[in-house]
Amino acid sequence: MGLVAYLKTQFVLQLLLGFVFVVSGLLINFIQLLTCVLWPLNKQLYRRINTRLSYSLWSQLVMLLEWWSGTQCTLYTDQATVDKFGKEHVIIILNHNYEIDFLCGWTICERYGVLGSSKVLAKHELLKVPLIGWTWYFLEIVFCKRKWEEDRETVFRGLERLRDYPEFMWFLLYCEGTRFTEKKHQISMEVAESKGLPKLKYHLLPRTKGFTTALKCLKGTVSAVYDVTLNFKDHQVPTLLGIINGKKYLADMRIRRFPVEEIPEDEKECANWLHKLYQEKDALQEHYHKEGTFPGPTITPPRRLWTLLNFLFWAALLLSPLINFACGVVVSGSPLLILGFSLFLIVASIAIRRLIGVTEVKKTGSNYGDEGSKKQN
Repeated sequence: MGLVAYLKTQFVLQLLLGFVFVVSGLLINFIQLLTCVLWPLNKQLYRRINTRLSYSLWSQLVMLLEWWSGTQCTLYTDQATVDKFGKEHVIIILNHNYEIDFLCGWTICERYGVLGSSKVLAKHELLKVPLIGWTWYFLEIVFCKRKWEEDRETVFRGLERLRDYPEFMWFLLYCEGTRFTEKKHQISMEVAESKGLPKLKYHLLPRTKGFTTALKCLKGTVSAVYDVTLNFKDHQVPTLLGIINGKKYLADMRIRRFPVEEIPEDEKECANWLHKLYQEKDALQEHYHKEGTFPGPTITPPRRLWTLLNFLFWAALLLSPLINFACGVVVSGSPLLILGFSLFLIVASIAIRRLIGVTEVKKTGSNYGDEGSKKQN
């Protein structure tokens, strides 16, 4: 292990990274709160400002992936599809198998200029998560409880509100509804069998309501659906903790573009189209497991300096006073000050660890498979 790689695993450095993210996030959330006065006066100005504020926070996580861990993302797609990236409103369908799948999606958003305006249909529990949920609230993210009877009005209203969004947005949908685990997969395939649907090997049965509703509400706004199938070289199982420890992963993403005109408008036919899409995604994953690659030409978009420069700005702004304060505490020799500062470090490390825990597979709870969830497809 080289010196740089060793330093990346040290708790003190990781704590400083977390400190910058948390404190800058709180400052950004406060500024977002102040921008609310703009909403009744100039809604589009409010949106443009918050798009850039959210970029300043999310790009710090992208920086960890691209610059800290050095993870590489290779796209399997054609140049004609890439030429449209960042130039149209789209719905993204991504498989939900990994702790960092959202981060791989974000790095592509960043490289094509839509990170700040990226959207997602998120579970309601995330609204209560500091920084993440709060930033999403100001970005008009649509939150749902995954119970269609309760979500119907909220989802329709939230999606309709995005029809006049001023910046090109990528709207992410995890159609499987929850992250893949063997237990959930077993339950999902039992549901597929009961409905006479083909079984999937690498995915859960997609929940069609979110997709058909999003497509209906955003009709005339989104021009295409991007199907993204993600996997990692050498059977890697990436984690956010691995990224923080500086571990490098090799991500491969097969991207296919479907113009909305090619997708049936009828809800039942649209649902069947989605089921067929997931059968194709399963075939792509089978090909990857056998060959180690996806079919098609490859493109590796270069990482941009903006994520690194943004982080260095916040680090310079926030770490200097922290280090000066820490030195002052040590020099003072006051047991009370030293104890207080130590408690602060402990609380900060616990808070950061809890934020990381939101992404962990074993902690992503779900009602998948209960009677309520079975009725929603």
